[in-house]
Amino acid sequence: MYSLRNTCLFTILIVCCCNIGCTNNNNSNNNVFRLNMSKGTLESTDPAYAKDLYMMWSAHMLYNTLVETDEDLHLQPSLAKRWSISDDGLAYTFIIRDDVVFHDNEAFPNGKGRKMTAEDVVYSFNRIIDPQVASYGSWIFNDRVVEDDPFEAPDDTTVVIHLKRPFRPLPEILSMPYCSVVPKEVVEQWGKDYRSHPCGTGPFVFKEWDEGNVMILRKNNSYWETDSSGNSLPYLEGVKVTFTDSKATEFFLFLQGRLDFVNGIDGSFKDLVLTKRGELKENFKGKLNLRKKTYLNTEYLGFLTDTSNTLLQQSPLKDVRVRQAINYAIDRKKIVTYFRNGVGVPALSGFIPEGMLGYDPTHRYGYSYNPQKALELLEQAGYPNGKGMPTITVLTPDNYADIVNFVATQLQEVGIPIEVNIMQANLLRQQMSKSEALFFRAQWIADYPDAETYLAFFYGQLPAPPNYTRFNNSTFDEMYSKAMIADDTIRWKLYMQMDSIAMSKAPLIPLFYDEMLHFTQKRIQGFTSTPMNLIDLKRVQIVNE
Repeated sequence: MYSLRNTCLFTILIVCCCNIGCTNNNNSNNNVFRLNMSKGTLESTDPAYAKDLYMMWSAHMLYNTLVETDEDLHLQPSLAKRWSISDDGLAYTFIIRDDVVFHDNEAFPNGKGRKMTAEDVVYSFNRIIDPQVASYGSWIFNDRVVEDDPFEAPDDTTVVIHLKRPFRPLPEILSMPYCSVVPKEVVEQWGKDYRSHPCGTGPFVFKEWDEGNVMILRKNNSYWETDSSGNSLPYLEGVKVTFTDSKATEFFLFLQGRLDFVNGIDGSFKDLVLTKRGELKENFKGKLNLRKKTYLNTEYLGFLTDTSNTLLQQSPLKDVRVRQAINYAIDRKKIVTYFRNGVGVPALSGFIPEGMLGYDPTHRYGYSYNPQKALELLEQAGYPNGKGMPTITVLTPDNYADIVNFVATQLQEVGIPIEVNIMQANLLRQQMSKSEALFFRAQWIADYPDAETYLAFFYGQLPAPPNYTRFNNSTFDEMYSKAMIADDTIRWKLYMQMDSIAMSKAPLIPLFYDEMLHFTQKRIQGFTSTPMNLIDLKRVQIVNE
């Protein structure tokens, strides 16, 4: 039964939706794509600091990387035409394009953008690991590349990366926006102000930025990519970015036809707009487009498993059978249906999400909903029907509280006493990093299109992050090392085995594999995105009726 508030929202949504066509036809910017960044601000347009989704979107519009990921998770050439790996796996050689120029900028002679060369790639990568720059992306190269001259440019079109030890997902990591190529003279002329004076090789050129209000990008008329028919990209004349910091207001603006795209939906609207299967309700069909796609994000509950930690000494969570019982006591399908309106896939396999190579669709080693099995494991652990078990506290940020409270109810049904402690997200991350959180709610979003980004979570030689559970298993670690030198087919098999080992020890509870909701206006064609939610506007066309 809807509340009065929801009834009012529904009425407003229908009115807005009915007005979409009229508003779009009166739009004076017929070939400008309009999107909003609901964080309310953008910290920087410098790709060295592209740590959040909106900075990554901006970087992807303004810059290019050596390689990029398509919407099917396949790695594609970008600034690099091809690449090869040395026999020992320690050197990666990239042959780059010789027809790419930087955007015009006053730092160049006569303000005219110059040709990009291999030295620009070397400069950009060295800048990421420069302590003075303090790039958020320094981790992608730190302890992976050699200390002396890790990046080399033998000539204008060749880049060589030298590694300390083999690391097969290196090309995938290079698709991250951190690895965008920037020109040295522009960066150095602007210094710290480069954050608001970006210069790249991407499909759009920076024009103006009224921080917190609007950013304007225009078409790069010298862009190097073409479509399959040889037509220059991008098709759009420009992009207008606004910074309304309310997801609810953002959705209203979209329904009024004032935005062309919305990523996700405010929680207060999901029951009004979506069915329990995550599809558009009849009132909105024919008025807008909805694409529901795989999002490489595993939502989970994690356990601290380091038995040497004093916090775990008296906790029942140190027993793997208790952790397994908790896994079996949770109905993941209900979580996706009733709390997510069908958006997401119940996590019945391992930590590697659906859609990524290494995911096991057979669910051989996952945990299904089986309360009887949970009771059996509790009895084996010395807690028949939960008798004698001390209360277990689970920590969660407020935005996850509804699902965690549901989980607590299900655990109580098999006799496990649970207390939910809601806390600020940043404080919880601090506790997780310091191994002070015994049982916690979190998510793990892929940084790059290789399952190693999930399996590093369990690698015993790594700190927290990424290893928040402090999982340590010698067999897993040996397989991890083998996978880093194996060819792709063997590597993906090892990934499944590693995921299986981790799940058998139950250091966490995968709840669901996420999905993206992308709403676009009917006038938008050619909009795509990667499973990391990196949107691509190069091939977007606006069809005005």
